[in-house]
Amino acid sequence: MKIWKSVASAVLVSVLLAGCGSNAGTDSSEGGTAAGSTVSLKIFVAQPRLKEHYDKYIEQFKAKEKAEKNIEVNVQLEMPPADNAAQILKTRLASNDAPDVFALHAVNEIPPFSKAGYLEDLSGQPFVDKLLDSVKPSVTDSSGKVVAVPLETLSWGYLYNKDIFEEQGLEVPTTLTEMKAVVEKLNSAGITPFELSYKEAWVPQLFLPLTVGALSQTDHKDFLDKMNQDQGSFSDMKAIFDIFDLVTANGTERALEVGPDDAAAAFATGKAAMWVQGPWYAETILKSNPDMNFGVAPMPIDDNPDNTKINLSTSTSLAVSSSSKNKEVALDFVNYVLDDKDSSGFYEALKFNPVAKIHDFKSFPWVDDALKYVNEGKAYQDPAVPQAVKDESGKVLQGYYSGQLNQQQVIDALDKAWKSYNKVNK
Repeated sequence: MKIWKSVASAVLVSVLLAGCGSNAGTDSSEGGTAAGSTVSLKIFVAQPRLKEHYDKYIEQFKAKEKAEKNIEVNVQLEMPPADNAAQILKTRLASNDAPDVFALHAVNEIPPFSKAGYLEDLSGQPFVDKLLDSVKPSVTDSSGKVVAVPLETLSWGYLYNKDIFEEQGLEVPTTLTEMKAVVEKLNSAGITPFELSYKEAWVPQLFLPLTVGALSQTDHKDFLDKMNQDQGSFSDMKAIFDIFDLVTANGTERALEVGPDDAAAAFATGKAAMWVQGPWYAETILKSNPDMNFGVAPMPIDDNPDNTKINLSTSTSLAVSSSSKNKEVALDFVNYVLDDKDSSGFYEALKFNPVAKIHDFKSFPWVDDALKYVNEGKAYQDPAVPQAVKDESGKVLQGYYSGQLNQQQVIDALDKAWKSYNKVNK
């Protein structure tokens, strides 16, 4: 069955290799890199849709390294699909084949990766003093060490087409009942309420943090602790089905055949009024329709408006492998990510939020939308759900969508995945 991909098959998935210099040179040692030498640097980032921006920034870094240190840097940029990236990276780390610099999810992956000793301590690096105070804790491990430079800070729930909402006289709903009324009015007007794209499992996975995040901050505050102690169950999170069923029953067709890039293009052209997705897809949406007028809003999970909150998270962050043999150049690169002169242009091109004091570009409209909820106290920190459980949720929700799994089977699978994580990480 397609959704039950094995670990082995994930490892064998083809990845996009973008050689920014194909000939391997003489690698440096950890002790330093001599002027005039050549270094091969491996960078791993699961954002292939943004490849052109990474390529450009890497070329700038190579020129800077050559001009300031007379070091020739060849970069192999590996950009696997998001669905397979976590498993590929774990396999590489476990087999002593770690990329010199790699992206990881700050909330979900820093704790186990740091505990396993995979991450270089970056606390003394120049970029650390540039971080916003609100962002720095998200890339700090439990021992107080800064172990990554953040790329994406997020405020998200779902995206909505502001023009359609205005034309239909709709307000952003604050409860599930209000959301159902919005859906009914859109259907009556012949407008598809939701864009669906479940081809890649990480997209339906988004329903998990939206539900767990809201309920673990309100009605089930002990949920995460109980799950970490093998005493909880996703039976407390059945609200996930109320949302998933509403969205799926009122969405575009053939969701398992639609990837997020195609969905972004469809949403950008008004094929649906809403999309359960984050503003990290802004760059792709605006590439299809530069005039797209979209906003970000919190997803109601029940009829308690106090539970309708925006999700705050730091996701994609860059770490340096503790076993890198090109550590000096790897550290130069993560510092260059927050370069005083070039960093603002890089983040603005990616449509990412400012994360550092040096970032001087104007915030994007969807950031301002989300900030309104944050300022009203209607926000929660992204829940620390193990990445293995999040990965499993995407697969089982694909199965639930296709009718191969029922609600209890989904709950059982998620409970089992969390217990397996606990067993390995005790």
